[in-house]
Amino acid sequence: MKVRLLITGGTIDKVYNQSNGELEFDKTHFPEMISRSRIEVDLTLEQVLLIDSLDMVDADRDLIIDRCISCEEKFVLITHGTDTMCDTAKLLGEASIDKTIILFGSMVPYAVNNSDALFNFGCALGSLQLLECGVYVVMNGRVLPWTDVEKNRSLGVFQALNS
Repeated sequence: MKVRLLITGGTIDKVYNQSNGELEFDKTHFPEMISRSRIEVDLTLEQVLLIDSLDMVDADRDLIIDRCISCEEKFVLITHGTDTMCDTAKLLGEASIDKTIILFGSMVPYAVNNSDALFNFGCALGSLQLLECGVYVVMNGRVLPWTDVEKNRSLGVFQALNS
């Protein structure tokens, strides 16, 4: 099984800047995360973007869709910021790409204690190997199809619509 990991940014890849107290990007943490997780899957890493999903524009989403279509792998993981993850999942779903695609991220940066990053990464990678073609969001231990997912901002979790 060959898997393409498309890195687009989001909280999962942010670091805390002690000088200004803000979360910002430096570089992706995924080489370290892959090493720490002792992954045995044939995984190709590709950094497409490194931005906050609130800063993502249509051209960025078009690039993500293009990378999903053009990569040789039939299994694709996409890191994504949680604020607009469902928007990107919807566009990918509507594109009807004949691959299994999972979007995931974290509510707490990988570089911060008690992050959910490794858990969500593991859930996404494990789920990818069991799911049929389609687009899914994997967060909070849940696997949700793009047609039935929303971020509950008040609870800080992803859930099925109308939960």
